[in-house]
Parts: sequence; C-alpha cells; structure tokens
Amino acid sequence: MGNICGGSEKAHAAEDFRPSSPGTTMTSSKTSGSITTSQSTTGKLSSVGSSFMASAGSRSTGSGFDEGGKYLDGQILEAPNLRTFTFMELKAATKNFRPDSVLGEGGFGRVYKGWVDEKTMAPTKNGTGMVVAVKKLNSESMQGYEEWQSEIHFLGRLSHPNLVKLLGYCFEDKELLLVYEFMAKGSLENHLFRRGCAPLSWELRLKIAIGAARGLAFLHASEKQVIYRDFKASNILLDANYNAKLSDFGLAKLGPTGSNSHITTRVMGTYGYAAPEYVATGHLYVKSDVYGFGVVMLEMLSGQRALDPNRPNGQLSLADWAKPYLADRRKLARLMDPRFEGQYNSKQAFQAAQLTLNCLAGEPRSRPSMKEVVETLEQIESMKSRAREARGGGSGSSRDRHHGRNGTAAGHQRSSPRAGGDSRGRGGSRAANGHAAKAR
Repeated sequence: MGNICGGSEKAHAAEDFRPSSPGTTMTSSKTSGSITTSQSTTGKLSSVGSSFMASAGSRSTGSGFDEGGKYLDGQILEAPNLRTFTFMELKAATKNFRPDSVLGEGGFGRVYKGWVDEKTMAPTKNGTGMVVAVKKLNSESMQGYEEWQSEIHFLGRLSHPNLVKLLGYCFEDKELLLVYEFMAKGSLENHLFRRGCAPLSWELRLKIAIGAARGLAFLHASEKQVIYRDFKASNILLDANYNAKLSDFGLAKLGPTGSNSHITTRVMGTYGYAAPEYVATGHLYVKSDVYGFGVVMLEMLSGQRALDPNRPNGQLSLADWAKPYLADRRKLARLMDPRFEGQYNSKQAFQAAQLTLNCLAGEPRSRPSMKEVVETLEQIESMKSRAREARGGGSGSSRDRHHGRNGTAAGHQRSSPRAGGDSRGRGGSRAANGHAAKAR
C-alpha cells in the first residue's frame, strides 16, 4: 500500500458494487486507493488457506505453472509465511493509529503508515527501521472478515515481483489488521487523475502496464488459476521506481476446474472495470480479468476515468465511447491524454490501442490471454529502441510530437497479428513472470 503521489493525502474514492447478502439488490460503497470491502463477521484463522492449499497440492516453487520459460519465476508457497502481530505492536508502530499516519481510507477501514524493525518486525520509533502500511478493519464494514481472510489466503502464499507483499496480520478479539510493505509512489489512479500529481510519461505508463500485466499473467498461470476480479487503477500500486504491483486480493477467486470455462458467483467488483458477461450473468471467466486490464490500459492512454458522470451524455462509460477512437489511427490522437503534450511514440500508441481494443472484446474467448498481453506489450516497448538503432541513435521524438498535436498520431506501421489481429479462437494459454514480491 502507499500514499498519494508520495504524499499523505487521501485518495479519490472509487465506486464498488457488492451485495450485502445473496439475493439482495446491489449497493454501492465508497473505496479509496486499494482499500475495498463490506460486512464484518467473525471466524478463526485456522480455516484460512485450507482449500487453496488442497487445490495447489504441495508445489512450493515454479512447479504447477504452465510451461512458459521466463514466466516460471513466481512461487506458490505451501503455507502462508506471515508474522503474527499483536494489536499493541501495531498500535505502537502507527503511533496509536494517529490521524496524521493515515495513508488512505475505504470500505474496509483505514490504512496507516507504520515503522518496524526490518529483521524482527518489532515496532520501532517513527522514522527508524522499515516503513509498512497497516490496514485496520472498520468494525462497521461489511464482509470485512471474508476479505481479510482472502488477503491471507492468496497474498500470504503467492510470491511475485508484481504482487504486493503481505508481511503479517493481527487477529485479536474483534481487531482484524493486515501489514504490507509500504509503496512509496502510491496508486496508479492517483498519478493518472489526482490534481497535483506530475503526469506520467509515455515510457513510465508502458512500464507500469507491463508490470501489472505480468502480475495478472502469474495469477492465471497456475494449475488452479486465480481470477483477480477487481483489476483497476486504484489497485495497482507503485514502488519508488514505479514498478507496478497488484494489491487487494479481497475479491480474488479460484478459477474453473476440469472442462468448465467459468465459475458462477455473486457479482462484486467495481463499475466500469467489470467485464460485461460477469455483470450480466455472474459468470466469471479468467478472461474477465483481461477486460479489466483493457479498461486500465484505456485510462492510461486517455487520462480519463473508466466512469465519469461529469462527461457528456453517451460518454459515461469510457470503454463504450472510446472504441471507435482505438480502432481508427486517424482518430487516436484525439483520445490520447493531453498531459502527454504530444510526447509519445505514435507507432507504440497505435499498437497499444489495438491491444486495448482486443482486451475489451465483448466475448471472453475473443480476448487475448494475459501471457499474450505481456508479450505484446514487451514488443511495443522494444519498438522505440529498435527504431533508434536503425537510425543510428536518433530518437524521432519531433515526428512523434508533431503527430500527437496535429491529430495523426496513429503511426503507419501495420499492427502485428498479436497486437492488432483478431484474437478469436485463441486458447487460454497462461503465463507468469518474476519471483518475490513487495507490498502496499
């Protein structure tokens, strides 16, 4: 977890939909940053992770993942490797949960900045040791225990550079807390949309997209696929070097088994990011995550929110409104974030737009796998360096800026089959990349 553009202000609230109980009308709750949750219950930690461990068997390293070379660096641990904190320890680490320690606030509760010893994890004085983020359950929140448990269930055992690292937890009386590594640059959402945050360059956005895609690819790569279910800009956190890591596994689900293509579950997630088939039917596919990734890609391209009631009629849903702009290279420049000031590679932008369009396909089977998404983004990132080599080191930036300003920033290179071609009929190949992770 992290703060706002490296500061301490609270994040912009995003809107989630989560029924309070099966069969009831969907209700909205406000969330902030990477914090989302609903209803408080009670239970015992001994039940945490049992079903996941049974499904994963005894694999504890790269085994159990689809063969994919560099994607096999992640781990599924046999059991959560977490420190159990006492409530008093976390109280001391956060200066008694003082208001000036708050990093963010949402349906689950508040997230506080704390300090612990890097080796022992014991609380230390403010400003000494290692910074952590402590998420504290609001006793009035809904489904808080279930999502607290899900965080331990998944993040306690999944290890990858593009997933936040859960360090420990506290379950004492009615107090439920989670402890993560502090993420210095806060959420992608804040960098894209919050006033006062410096705009992210095109190169940084590509880097963040690749990191987030690798995180999703890792989740989809295990034998027992993990469906993230709440992929959105506020759940992508950035470390000091702008490395992207997925946070908040409160809604994560194990994927379908055997010959099944989907699971059926209560519709929970965030408006604007949730795949249309999931919202309409409750059928959740692995590629429902791919749709959410496409929405975030569109936000990074355009600098506009997935949903914005302040936009003109017909433009409330960014995905629905923007598709014609993604499909036409002559119109693409009108969609691109004006904060780029034309300083982006037009060929890369058009390839990224084609990939985004594929991810937003109406039918799950027509979307690329996350492994294909990672490969395509890596190809897009390498385009500029290849062009520089071909020109003997010239950057070509003036041409890109010109195209960005005069409305022709589409580029003239034909899209590759993977980036721009029809993805229908693709198998659900899965992939993962990286090894250990750090957290919020």
